[in-house]
Amino acid sequence: MLHTVTIGSCVSVQGIFVKDLPNGRVQVRVGDRVYSGKSVSSAT
Repeated sequence: MLHTVTIGSCVSVQGIFVKDLPNGRVQVRVGDRVYSGKSVSSAT
């Protein structure tokens, strides 16, 4: 499942969901890299 996270104030990354972290952040995988950041909420 694709998921989008925000890293910092200006950078967003979209990748394959890896896991939820205990601090409320989410990890996503893009190729060989794993990024963690705040989850972007769904549009209504």
